[in-house]
Amino acid sequence: MVAHPMGVSGQAGKSRPETGVILRDGSEVSRDSRTGGVLAEIILKGNNNQDRVPVLASYESPWPLATGTVFDVECRDQSTGDAAFLSVSGNTKGQNLEQLPSSFFVDDLFATTGRFSFYGQPTDIKVKKSTLLNEKYRTLDLSFSTLSQSTQAEIPRRARVIATIPDGTNQAVMLVASASANRWKKDSEKQVIDSVIDSFRATPAPQTSLKVRGKERRSS
Repeated sequence: MVAHPMGVSGQAGKSRPETGVILRDGSEVSRDSRTGGVLAEIILKGNNNQDRVPVLASYESPWPLATGTVFDVECRDQSTGDAAFLSVSGNTKGQNLEQLPSSFFVDDLFATTGRFSFYGQPTDIKVKKSTLLNEKYRTLDLSFSTLSQSTQAEIPRRARVIATIPDGTNQAVMLVASASANRWKKDSEKQVIDSVIDSFRATPAPQTSLKVRGKERRSS
């Protein structure tokens, strides 16, 4: 049975997950069907907590963009439940990637209103590995269990997170790629996940004369 922690069906009446992603007004999330390149312009808070900083976030995904009012920036395979989505953290309070505890990212991603809690808050959350790649990027390997939307049974899943704090901001941008624990065991699946994670970048957008405003979120 394929584990779909949050598919297109069964969304009626549920509150939209909070990923922290604010798209820039006038921009659209895009994915190049030839290369799989995903691009989104999002808005983060500046170091003074007042300014709004536009950031270009990108990654490459073999899966199509997920559409619907519950999704922000996400690609997913409807047949397997494999997915990769963007998430934005709370205030880092001046700490860099090395200083932030793993719990900072975990608490954010697995909050009751978070993306993984659509059918109930995940359980048995464990940080398998945390690696500082360089001053700009850090990865975490996670295991957890989510509720199946069809059977309400707990389904073990794995995820790899890559995070960065773009210059001039006090928030971390995260790309989260996940799959069922059974699929994660396959070398071919690991290669796909690694490729998606390795492609992630999030950097301040070029300055323009246009106002930096957030796009109004569509309600569920």
